[in-house]
Amino acid sequence: MVDVEKYPSGVYTTKLSEAIGFLLKTSIWPATFGLACCAIEMMASGTPDYDIARFGSERFAATPRQADCMIVAGRVSQKFAPVVRQVYDQMTEPKWVISMGVCASSGGMFNNYAIVQGVDHIVPVDVYLPGCPPRPEMLLNALITLHHQMMNTPYTPGKRKEWTRAAEEAALNATPLVDQKGLLA
Repeated sequence: MVDVEKYPSGVYTTKLSEAIGFLLKTSIWPATFGLACCAIEMMASGTPDYDIARFGSERFAATPRQADCMIVAGRVSQKFAPVVRQVYDQMTEPKWVISMGVCASSGGMFNNYAIVQGVDHIVPVDVYLPGCPPRPEMLLNALITLHHQMMNTPYTPGKRKEWTRAAEEAALNATPLVDQKGLLA
């Protein structure tokens, strides 16, 4: 426990990882992927009614090299999947992904060969945002959830890449959805 009486007023002591988490969470620059109807709700979150600027995310990056959070809004086709992965690879470290909408999270109602059944088959996802389409308030809630992850994840340079690689390996080794037998089997 820190004895507050020893320090002059206006001095705050904290851990380095907490300070870095605070700095990261207050300046998220999202790279947007408005692929379907969820993109309209994502655009609405920037209006004065919802004011995404309160969370430090008002600057949507036009290039992946200036972004650290990818918001995948809508369904991803098999043809577009390599582009999503390429943009993710070009983003700066540390980077996060929000899967916005049921189509991005699980393919939604499009259970066919042309649509990727969840963007987590392409990139590691940090926050899943359900709904069809999800409301702008839900995107703000997903940003708050991401803020909590940033604040509570210890800052260890290079470890996030290892965790991401481990998650990607687990996804690659998992049984493909086509081979899974569910309730309809």
